[in-house]
Amino acid sequence: MTGVVLPGNRQLEFRDFPVPEPGHGQVLVRMKASSLCGSDLRAIYRPTDQGHGPEAYQGVIAGHEPCGIIERVGPDVTRFKAGDRVVLYHIAGCGQCHNCRNGWMISCTEEVGVEGGRAAYGWQRNGGHADFLLAEERTLVALPDELSYLDGAMVACGLGTAYAACLRASVSGRDTVLITGLGPVGIGTALLCRAMGARVVGAEAIPERIEFFQKLGFTEVVDSRDVKALDTLRSLTQGNGFEVAIDCSGNATARHTCLELAREWGRVVYVGEGGSVSFEPSPLLLHKQLTLHGSWVCSVPQMEDLLEHLVRWNLHPEIMVTHRFTLDQAREAYELFDSGKCGKVAIVWEDNQA
Repeated sequence: MTGVVLPGNRQLEFRDFPVPEPGHGQVLVRMKASSLCGSDLRAIYRPTDQGHGPEAYQGVIAGHEPCGIIERVGPDVTRFKAGDRVVLYHIAGCGQCHNCRNGWMISCTEEVGVEGGRAAYGWQRNGGHADFLLAEERTLVALPDELSYLDGAMVACGLGTAYAACLRASVSGRDTVLITGLGPVGIGTALLCRAMGARVVGAEAIPERIEFFQKLGFTEVVDSRDVKALDTLRSLTQGNGFEVAIDCSGNATARHTCLELAREWGRVVYVGEGGSVSFEPSPLLLHKQLTLHGSWVCSVPQMEDLLEHLVRWNLHPEIMVTHRFTLDQAREAYELFDSGKCGKVAIVWEDNQA
């Protein structure tokens, strides 16, 4: 089979790989959809130095947002069978440490690269940018019949990350939520906050992302390049501030804006990766009695809950996808996604909706 490898410096290669055979506790998944993630760009596609520790890319098949159908199962697979539709949690942890046993394989404490230790699909073990993927049964979550494979791929990392952030902030219909950064995670956060009953206000600097946000039915959005952006955002709350502010950009100014515009006793969540921020804790955090959370991806149980809620809300996250490509168009897919002038980008197979 052909797989996509990302050697760095904005390069992409197609290489031949054998179709793997599932071993104990493993399944072979036929890919139906495999979407691109901003962390792929930040830590793998763009740089020469492709990360360290959990973000150490090891030249494997890329793609950590896969969804598909089980082709065959190995020995000791008990929950799933051939023909089951599945979403993959994108990290295979050791399964034995405290974090793994609580479903937080993203926070597995076993050393990366050690046999049986933490290994992320598309980073340290082969991912979804190929016709087949070898997966551990413990990383699989059943995809409800009401959702498409592309819906499932959106859940695998991006929407799960957004959902965990919403849970950290306890978003509800009582809240007006500010979301800074309207890339895929920001868009996903907005969709979830709206489904949870909150009023959503967005802030973004890229015109194409602002336009896409509006196409999804969000009417309150501010161009963060505007010199009066802070005042405009504050005026949308009659000067009271936002109950919840979630930064999905990783941008220092946006993170500072969230602290500035959160109302007293408000909740702020930093979910956007990378970058830095500097602020004065006393006036911005302590005296306002804010709660500041860091949120990193989600747990396996949270993914299961999210899939159930998507069906209940009749919310199909594939609406975040603005461009679909075939596997042999992967180079064009990454170049477009790298431009930032799009929503979510995905590699899909012909019958991904089946």
